[in-house]
Amino acid sequence: MEAKTSAVLIQPGETSEFSDPEQMQDLCKAMNRFLLCYNLGMDQVNTKINTLKQEFQHIHEYNPIEHVKWRLKTPESILKKVRRRGCPWSFAAIRENVRDIAGIRITCSFVSDIYRVAGMLMQQPDLEVVEYKDYIEQPKYNGYRSLHIILKVPVYMSDHTERVYVEVQIRTIAMDFWASLEHKIYYKFQDGQDIPHSLHADLKEAAEAMTILDEKMERIHKEMQQLRLAGWNDDKPLLSADLSRLLINAQYPSV
Repeated sequence: MEAKTSAVLIQPGETSEFSDPEQMQDLCKAMNRFLLCYNLGMDQVNTKINTLKQEFQHIHEYNPIEHVKWRLKTPESILKKVRRRGCPWSFAAIRENVRDIAGIRITCSFVSDIYRVAGMLMQQPDLEVVEYKDYIEQPKYNGYRSLHIILKVPVYMSDHTERVYVEVQIRTIAMDFWASLEHKIYYKFQDGQDIPHSLHADLKEAAEAMTILDEKMERIHKEMQQLRLAGWNDDKPLLSADLSRLLINAQYPSV
């Protein structure tokens, strides 16, 4: 059954429309219903992520998911994006043209964890993968790295089934740190202000440093996995006490 949120929105400049309280009330109800579907769709994806976390923790004894954040765009933020893109002012058009209204960000420990978690999410039978962008293999021009997946999620309302888009971003801790810093810097340069070239260069250099860090941590992670397969456990030191003292004495000989 078709959703009831395909009404045309009031366009900017049509201030006379706001003089009708009933129409304004109807518009607010339609917007709330529209956003409710996205909130419910986001809840469904979050439930699947929490299930994966529980499975990793209790069955696989390793949880690659460090933390999860989510957000729902405000009506003001949605309308700003509609203006920038120049798409029709209707809920149906917004649904197809603004696909990041509901967003979830998953932070993982290692790069390999990103693809592991993404693969498990994309295998869910009721989630349709609409878009897959790998900014890890192909970073953006400014150095931004992350994996972006847009999912189409069914939301079962009382009178119809709505299918909404939920954007999932998966990144490492290092990627998330860089992206958060970059966002704060760019936020300060709004209203047409140009960002200094030197700042662009510094951010790109920092992104490259984060990439090197991720690669090093990935190597350490793989080495630890190999050690565990070889029979090492947390209660047994990697080196004997005598060998450890020998290495320390070699590095720091007594005066």
